[in-house]
Amino acid sequence: MSGTPATAQTLAIDGGSPVRETLLPYGRQSIDEEDIQTVVETLRSAWLTTGPKVGEFEEAFAERVGASYAISFSSGTAALHGAAFAAGLKPGDEAITSPLTFAATANCALYQGAKPVFADVCSDTLNLDPEQASAKITGRTRAILPVDYAGHPADLDSVLEMARRHGLVVIEDACHSLGAEYRNHRVGAIADMTVFSFHPVKHITTGEGGMVTTRNAGYAQTLRQFRNHGIASDARQRQSAGQWHYEMVSLGFNYRLTDIACVLGISQLGKLERNLARRREIAAIYTAAFREMPGIISPAVRPDVNPAWHLYPIRVGPAKFSAGRGEVFRALRAENIGVNVHYIPVHLHPYYRDRFGYKGGEFPVAENAYERLISLPMFHGMTDRDVNDVIAAVSKVCSAFAR
Repeated sequence: MSGTPATAQTLAIDGGSPVRETLLPYGRQSIDEEDIQTVVETLRSAWLTTGPKVGEFEEAFAERVGASYAISFSSGTAALHGAAFAAGLKPGDEAITSPLTFAATANCALYQGAKPVFADVCSDTLNLDPEQASAKITGRTRAILPVDYAGHPADLDSVLEMARRHGLVVIEDACHSLGAEYRNHRVGAIADMTVFSFHPVKHITTGEGGMVTTRNAGYAQTLRQFRNHGIASDARQRQSAGQWHYEMVSLGFNYRLTDIACVLGISQLGKLERNLARRREIAAIYTAAFREMPGIISPAVRPDVNPAWHLYPIRVGPAKFSAGRGEVFRALRAENIGVNVHYIPVHLHPYYRDRFGYKGGEFPVAENAYERLISLPMFHGMTDRDVNDVIAAVSKVCSAFAR
């Protein structure tokens, strides 16, 4: 169906035939037989959790991003919490971040009793605006958490310069940007701590899982203890040493990642370059197709970065359409294109409204973007036909709603 001229079609939402017969999700994992076999071998081994594969995965990951240390966690959210703990956030402190992110970025400050403080985003990349962030710094500010929205690195030089000037810790939320480059440097070894996610829709997956990378030995030690109940040694270390004694030195959590997950991560990490290349190829095809399409604004890419393309978020220009974002979204879903929206700004969630008194309108750039954003399918397992179906559906819907 995808070869039919868009203008000759009736929208599926109005009773026409959809572009696709089955739903194409916005993201999905890619697991092959090599991945499956490595997991099976670990299931038959002596260790299922906190065994040798944890260290192997961490070492391989640190080498890949150029960091001195990599500390695995049970999820990206747990990794953010660990980084907030290692940064020393405590009640009375503040941490500045973007409102245009998943709630976990801000929640990690709350977990430590600190207050997340939002600053608006840049209109092009939708990343944290350093000037807006600078204006929010007070005597209580202890950390800045820039978010690499959609896989495009934040303005890290500006953020780091600001942080050094005020003695702040920079925790980069790079859950979207594994494999991205910022001014010829790999994301993962730039900020004080960098947080990654291995959720199934990300560039590599461990099922659930996360990682914090750093060059700071002190942070690394604190992170390892924090993910293990605050205990100074793990079970494998004690078994190797033939001793039972352990000491809890801080209040930590059980945020460990299993050997089962880590061996999958090792296998997946070997496919990262191929996955990145495919995502970048898809992004280039999308951008070329939408460049001349009225009412569609493709993601911006600054000249000093190479994004990782976790998402491909377009913005719908209301002046060009007789329909709003919601109608465009529903029409694309009816065509079996599994579009999504990233994100509802964090301060607009009921919890944040109720606790901090946000009314809406505080961060106009982020809020305006949210009202127009639609994330198109973007994952490395997409076929050329999948990509063409997305383009055909966007063209079909835009033609139907064009003013």
